[in-house]
Amino acid sequence: MLTILAAVCVFGVLVLAHELGHFITAKMTGMRVDEFAIGFGPKIISRKFGETVYSLRIIPLGGFNDIAGMNPEENTAGNRGYCQKSIPARLLVISAGSLMNFILPIFLFFGIFFFHGETVVGTEPIVGSVAAEKPAALAGIAKGDRIIAVDGKAVDTWKGLVENIKSHGNEPITVTYERNGAEDTAVITPYYDEKLQRSLIGITGKTVTKEHGFFDAAALSIEHTAKIMQGMLKELSRILGQPSDADLAGPIGVAQMAGQFAEQGLIPLVTFAAFLSLNLGIINLFPIPALDGGHVVALLVEGVRGKPMSQKTLAITQNIGVALLVLLMIFATKNDIVRIFTGN
Repeated sequence: MLTILAAVCVFGVLVLAHELGHFITAKMTGMRVDEFAIGFGPKIISRKFGETVYSLRIIPLGGFNDIAGMNPEENTAGNRGYCQKSIPARLLVISAGSLMNFILPIFLFFGIFFFHGETVVGTEPIVGSVAAEKPAALAGIAKGDRIIAVDGKAVDTWKGLVENIKSHGNEPITVTYERNGAEDTAVITPYYDEKLQRSLIGITGKTVTKEHGFFDAAALSIEHTAKIMQGMLKELSRILGQPSDADLAGPIGVAQMAGQFAEQGLIPLVTFAAFLSLNLGIINLFPIPALDGGHVVALLVEGVRGKPMSQKTLAITQNIGVALLVLLMIFATKNDIVRIFTGN
């Protein structure tokens, strides 16, 4: 039940932000929006305010804005139809969904940093956690141990410990640590992590909570969001270069992860929602027909040609895009099912 509730909340917030981006900019540019919907399928509830119907539907895996004139042949809104607006106006409306998914994490991280504080690794060389089956764990290192020396060289800070281990490569090291007031030693052989490109022994530092004021939290949330996006784009380029290494998760997998983070508490769940929002924003800008990025490409082509693509061509490209997305969804769902039955 917790997994379902967490997934519905996370998906709901992300979809609401995305569709609000389209909705607000459509209204700003004078377009007529006939319906603003969260979810798909039969309506649970709907109310009409002004010219727009606002509805909540039964399947919480998306949403839509019914903007008049998306199909020029069916435009009933005159110069308020989407098709009658300038290319810059239409580009704004199409890209605003992803833009909102980039903005949402800034607010989520701000809430975390301002009200809860920032969780950072402390400066002291104290072990916060030990990865199972890694060299440190196999050598007997435990949570709470204070590392005081590596190969006889004193260690005063966590950063110094990391640099010391890194400098030894994969050579065995003698770690001196303190536990309950008593000193002991362990011989540990680091392993090389390809992703981080440095030697590790399988430990993380003890974390502390650092409080921030309003402006510090605001600046930090923007910086944190930018760093995560940079990391995502770097990982995306790696996956595109090596598609066989891609480990995609579908709706089932994402729902499971939402449940797991919810079990850890509100802060991990909000952080997960921020990551997922950035992911959704990036993916939606892929130049694939049926995604926002595909519409952006079509508008750019229209700008170069001086006239829109024919409805027949658009329909063909849209069908191809939908087919690709369905295949991708099937592949991702297959991965989800395999994980469920194998436990990986």
